[in-house]
This record gives sequence, C-alpha cells and structure tokens, in this order.
Amino acid sequence: METEICKGTILIVEDEKGIRNFISKSLLGAGYEILLAENGETAKRLFLTKCPDLILLDLGLPDLDGIELIGLFRGWRQTPIIVVSARDRETEKVKALDLGADDYMTKPFGISELLARVRTALRRQSRQQEERAGKVETYRVKDLVIDLSRHVVTKSGEEIHFTGNEFKSLVLLAKHAGKVLTYDYISRELWGTYNKSCNQTLRVNMTNIRRKLQEDPAEPKYIMTELGIGYRMLEDN
Repeated sequence: METEICKGTILIVEDEKGIRNFISKSLLGAGYEILLAENGETAKRLFLTKCPDLILLDLGLPDLDGIELIGLFRGWRQTPIIVVSARDRETEKVKALDLGADDYMTKPFGISELLARVRTALRRQSRQQEERAGKVETYRVKDLVIDLSRHVVTKSGEEIHFTGNEFKSLVLLAKHAGKVLTYDYISRELWGTYNKSCNQTLRVNMTNIRRKLQEDPAEPKYIMTELGIGYRMLEDN
C-alpha cells in the first residue's frame, strides 16, 4: 500500500470551533497536514516550533489582533499567510496585505476557492525559493513569457516592446502571480516611495501595459484590478 505524499503543513489560526473544524477536515481530505490554534499565543508557539508551510489566519482572535500576528510572523519568516476573516473593509484588507499577508478571503467562503488560494500561495512560495537559488530565468503567465536575462517579453511567440518601468512592473507582478499587490507596495518597489499621486501614475502605467498586451484593455486577461487595493496578475494554472 502506497503512502500518500503530504502536500505541506498548514497552521489554522481560528477561534471559532465550527469553522476551525470545517477548514481542518477539508484540508486533511486534500492531503495537507494540519496544526490548530484557537488564539494568538498558541499560533506563535506553533509557528516557531513546527515551521508550517502556510498559515490561514483569522483576524478576530480572543487575545491578539490578527493584524499584529502578521507583523510578528513576517519578522520571523516569509511563510505564506492567507487571511480568512469576516472583516470586509478595504482599509483592513490593505493593512493586512501591506504588512505581508499573501491573500485575503472574506467569510463566508467556498472550500474550493480556499483550496485554490492555498495551492496558489504554495506554488508562489516554491517559485520564490527557486528564484533566490538563481534557478528562475523566465516567468510564464498564460501565453505571456517574460525573459529576465534578455529583458524580452513575448506573447504567443511575438515580441512586445515595453519601457523600462513597464518591464519592471510586469516582472514584479509576475513574481507574485496570484497575489494582490497594494498600490503602496508596488510604488515602493518601483520608485522607493509612495504618496497619493503615485496611484495615478500606476493607473497610467497599467493602462499602457494592458494596451500592449491585449486588444481590449477594458477586459484584462493578465492583470486584474482589485478596486481600492491594488493589482493582481493571474496565475497560469
């Protein structure tokens, strides 16, 4: 009898027992190992001692605010964090993402969507590890290929010219394909600073990129706008 290969260990930080058990059973059935924490202190202990591959984090915990935990986790390791919360205000989402969360899901949610987000976050983590090891030379999103070594972008085999800033924007989004990047984060990565005027510059930049990538920029196929938050490049599954 063959032993099923574990897809990774996931730390579920959730104080509501029913939701915690529902997520746990679903992930166990999908082949993941599970760690459970019903409060922030337990989450910190398990994070430091068990080194999970991914964290599912509720923000409304009884002892610590989940936002505070994101900052602590990010200070220790770059483990992917998916926020799963009833808080649906844009300001909460932006704050969590700016602090280092990889994704944000609002309750209630479907388990199929959750599993898809988990797979995306783990794939992105694997790509970033390969990049740090110098193994990544190209990024592929659908029929779009970004060649880092040659600074060449092709779509369906045809080369497309981008300015230096547009190319940097594409690479940044491709490196984090599937993840929402906030306006603040993108601006700091591109220009080293951020203010409200940067939003207009970003919008113009993205409009130009979309115009070069597809026939109808109003119906984006590669880079999606998360209203009030930032941009997400679709991942090629």
